[in-house]
Amino acid sequence: MKALQLTHWQHDAELRQVDQPDPGPGEVLVRIAAAGACHSDLHLMHDFAAGVMPFDPPFTIGHENAGWVEGVGAGVSGLELGEPVAVYGPWGCGRCHRCLSGKENYCERQAELAISGGGLGADGGMAPYMVVPKSRWLVPLGDLDPVLAAPLTDAGLTPYHAIARSRELLLPGSTVVVIGAGGLGHMAVQILAATSPARIVVVDRSEAARSLATRVGAHAAIAAGEDAASQIMDLTHGKGADVTIDVVGADDTLALGAAVTRPLGHLTIVGIAGGTLPVSFFTIGYEVSVATTYWGSLPELVEVLALAESGAITPDVTRFDLDDAPEAYRLLAEGKISGRAVIVPS
Repeated sequence: MKALQLTHWQHDAELRQVDQPDPGPGEVLVRIAAAGACHSDLHLMHDFAAGVMPFDPPFTIGHENAGWVEGVGAGVSGLELGEPVAVYGPWGCGRCHRCLSGKENYCERQAELAISGGGLGADGGMAPYMVVPKSRWLVPLGDLDPVLAAPLTDAGLTPYHAIARSRELLLPGSTVVVIGAGGLGHMAVQILAATSPARIVVVDRSEAARSLATRVGAHAAIAAGEDAASQIMDLTHGKGADVTIDVVGADDTLALGAAVTRPLGHLTIVGIAGGTLPVSFFTIGYEVSVATTYWGSLPELVEVLALAESGAITPDVTRFDLDDAPEAYRLLAEGKISGRAVIVPS
């Protein structure tokens, strides 16, 4: 079968012929309906060198995956052939305290594992079939379209987790600023609109991304640039944001977040663009909490999928055939994808 694989660090992924996998004991074979093309895949291809990650190429990329159960290995029960499922992305040890509470994204033994998940060391979903080593990483989809479910496993789950940690601040009259309105950002807007009464302000350099954000629930959209901070302060009558979620993570976006997050607020860094934020007594507001997050928990994925099945959130997707996956990543790198690109292998 054909698969999009990372063969070397600091190299574009390429289409290759590989053997179709078979599920071993305890494993599940998933026929892939769609795999989301994530901006972090570009960092995986272009920015990481040998030794940075606990795994090495080659492997099939694609860590946002959904499809149908195609086969099961010995010892697997509770799944039906043809059942639609989403694949939970961060794979932990399954035995530590964090994993046992569903937070495999924060597995206490992650450094000891040779992989981080499908598409992250293990073969992911940019191929017709994918083996999932443990059935606990599969979430039933019910009537939800697997093509729409695929990006929810990261582009939906990651902002959902970031928003959830600040839920007590998202009260009537509060303001949340989302920096970046792409794959994760447009989902953050929808999740905020569905789960909180907060006023939602989006910042993005792309007019198309700002337009999408306002269509899906943002109350205001501001062009990134020198005037963004002053515009946010004007919108909030000088108070600033109660919560700022930076899904970019560059130097300029982190600086913007620090400038507009009000005292007692939360500045949550989701994006991995490599920026840094100097933190000292006078560089952020009093008692501003600065935190990074990584993905979300398995129970939170169940909640995200339930929101989608109810119609409260819907990812804006652009579909590409597997043969066109390299082109999808080129467009993503150039900022020409609206919402989320998904690769449909079949």
